[in-house]
Amino acid sequence: METKQGLQHKQSKSRRSVVMNPAGAFYSPAPPFAMAMPALPHAPAALHPTAVPMPAPAAFYPAAVPMQAPAVFYPGVPMQAPPPPPPPFRVPVNAVWADNFDAVRRDMGYFAAHARCVAVKVHYPGVIHGVGQDLGALTAEKRYAVLKANVDALKPLQVGLAVATDDGRFASWEFNLSDFDPVADPHAVQSLLHLGRRGLNYLEHRLRGVPMEELTRALRRSGLLSSRPGVSLVTHTGAYHLAYLMKVLNGGDPLPGDMAGFLGSVRRSLGEDVYDVARMVADCRDMPVGLEHIAGRLKLAPPLALHPLAGAGSVLALEAFIILRYHQFRGDVTTYRGVVHGLQTV
Repeated sequence: METKQGLQHKQSKSRRSVVMNPAGAFYSPAPPFAMAMPALPHAPAALHPTAVPMPAPAAFYPAAVPMQAPAVFYPGVPMQAPPPPPPPFRVPVNAVWADNFDAVRRDMGYFAAHARCVAVKVHYPGVIHGVGQDLGALTAEKRYAVLKANVDALKPLQVGLAVATDDGRFASWEFNLSDFDPVADPHAVQSLLHLGRRGLNYLEHRLRGVPMEELTRALRRSGLLSSRPGVSLVTHTGAYHLAYLMKVLNGGDPLPGDMAGFLGSVRRSLGEDVYDVARMVADCRDMPVGLEHIAGRLKLAPPLALHPLAGAGSVLALEAFIILRYHQFRGDVTTYRGVVHGLQTV
C-alpha cells in the first residue's frame, strides 16, 4: 500500500501541467469568458436581506466580460428575446480536500450571497437495493422506497456544486469526502470500478478527504443551498443526487418515510425552483440521453478539471440548464419546476 507521502508525490507530478493557486483551485491561464445572466427584476440585496456584503473572491473564479444587455427575465413569463449566446469558456473545477477546505469555505459566502443558479451532482457507491428492477413499471412511491433504501444505506463519495452569480461569476467545487471505506462499507463493485476508471481514488479520499459532517456545517453556514427566491437548483437525472444532497444537508439522517415528505423537505431546504435537465431535454427534439452527450449537442465548453467526476458534472448541468432555459424555452420553464427524473418521471 502506498504511503501518504508517496501518494502526494504522485499527485504533484500529475498536476504539473495545471496552473494552481495556493488554495488548490484550478484556473485558466488566460482570462476566461462567462455567460451573461439575465438581470433580476429585483436588486440582489432584496433577495438576500440577511447576507453580509463580502468582497469578490480571488480572480481564479471566472468573471463576466461586458456583453450586450439581455432582456429582463421575470420568472414564469416568456422573455421578449433570448440573451445573446455565451462565448465559449471553460469553468474551472476546484478540487476540495481537507487541506484547502477552509479557503474554499470562505469563498462560498460570497457566492451564496450572489447566487442565481446552483447545480449539484453527487457520486455515490452504486445501488444495492432494487437492482435490476424496471423503475418504469413501478409507481412513484415505490421508486422512492427503492431510492430511500439505497441512500439510507450508502455513503456519498463526492459532492459537486457549480454556481452562477448575479454579477456573472461562475464557480465549481468538487468536495471529496473521507467517510466511505471500500473495505467495510456496502457498495456496488461495478460502480466503484466505473468511478475508479474516471479518476476517483478511494485511498486518497480516505487520507485527504473532508468528513461529511464538516461539509454539512459549511453548507448550512454559507447559505449557498437554501430556499431563497430567485435562486434555481439544478441537477440531471436528479433523484439520487437530490437525495444524497439532502442526506448531507441533514447530517446523515435517514430520508423521510414517503415521497411527499421527501419533496416537502426539498422545498423547505432548497426552495420551489428545482429543475432536472433530463426532464427538460425530454421535450427537446433530437436531444441525446446522458449529460455529456447533451453537453456535446449544445456545444458546451468542457469544464477545466483533472477528471470527469462530480464537479465537472455539476458544471455541465449548470451550463445546459442556462442554455435550455433562456434559448430553448425562452425563459418559461414553469412546466418543469419540481419535477425530478427518477421520481415523478423516468
